[in-house]
Amino acid sequence: MRRAPALTSPDRTAIQSSMPALIRKPSDRSSLLHPTAVNSILAEVRRLKIEGRDIVSLMRGEPDLPTPPHIVEAGIRALGDGRTTYPDNRGEPALREAIAAKLVRANALRYDAESEILVTTGATLGIYSALTAVLNDGDEVMLPDPIYDAYQSPVRLAGGRARPVRARLEGNRFCLNREALESAWTPSCKVLLLNTPWNPVGTVLREEELTGIADFLEQRNLLLISDEIYEAITYEPHRHVSPATLSEAIRERCILVNSLSKTYAMTGWRVGYCAAAKHLIQAMLLVLQQSSRGPALFVQDAAATALTGPQDCVARMRDEYARRRAQVLKQLKGTPGVGVLPPEGGFFAMLDVRDLRLPSEELRRRLLRDQGVAVVHGAAYGEGGEGTLRISFASGGENLTRGLNRLREGFEEVAA
Repeated sequence: MRRAPALTSPDRTAIQSSMPALIRKPSDRSSLLHPTAVNSILAEVRRLKIEGRDIVSLMRGEPDLPTPPHIVEAGIRALGDGRTTYPDNRGEPALREAIAAKLVRANALRYDAESEILVTTGATLGIYSALTAVLNDGDEVMLPDPIYDAYQSPVRLAGGRARPVRARLEGNRFCLNREALESAWTPSCKVLLLNTPWNPVGTVLREEELTGIADFLEQRNLLLISDEIYEAITYEPHRHVSPATLSEAIRERCILVNSLSKTYAMTGWRVGYCAAAKHLIQAMLLVLQQSSRGPALFVQDAAATALTGPQDCVARMRDEYARRRAQVLKQLKGTPGVGVLPPEGGFFAMLDVRDLRLPSEELRRRLLRDQGVAVVHGAAYGEGGEGTLRISFASGGENLTRGLNRLREGFEEVAA
């Protein structure tokens, strides 16, 4: 049987140009989606590296620490045992039981492993499943400003609209108060999405702050999606408080989202979980079944080992991040025109660069071009982030030292 001749590039171009516009045009919904700031900057970094430039990245939230050996060994063991078939879409019972036990142990929260916990392919899918399960077209999602910019696209995909809540920079930390929430609220608001510890700003919301937020949620009858992926990375005297612990009423309107990526350095394993009231988890399960159907069995077995096994690895990683945090504060101390907001949690530090009198996007481009150091501009996270830069100390060692030195030199040049 003779094969049809392969199409050349001109042939393809001619065919594509002759297609009706309706066929060639992507959907309106897909046009609402945008790459995150980190992905956009990574594309710039790749181009510069191809040109032969030496670039130091202080940008990504990717721990450079390895997954603890006992977790890796559990995954290998599961592979050897043939754990490669379809998983239970809710999550394997052993992992859901491990999650329920962890929530009691670490958060003083009780959720039924059978009906109130859902295992997801990372927190990203947890957020998407939650939004898709609760939003109707035109519903608004209240988002603190500045906030992790990757929330914007899933809100749009779910048919919602983002409603920024302007945070205030007070006493070297970003704060979210009741006044700001009331100012931003409209009758179309259905959900408040919180992130504590808060990416990018490093704030750990205090119990009294959360209490005010909880009162607002009840008064305005809003659902809460609580992203808690940095919960294990906090610095003295700060501690993570899950909003769901405040009252039974808040627990009933809260969808807790978490993952093992940051706590156990398991970013590439893609395993997370959600906990919520039974009817919310059931709706989210229906969303999940149309997408990933859950992490691989051997990944879930490794995750169960992570949660039930020794936790000293978590403490060691937190201590290492604390050392890097101290290095950032020390190495940038006294830099002209720059103030470091001491992070209370997570592995990002915000730099207050308002005194340098340059837009944050222009400043981060200049640092990349002239100093070869990649950071994220605060404006990428909302208007409230203008006048700041976000740097990551998820990667330490020589990379962090070189990057901070280049930053300091760049700031000194701009200030001069």
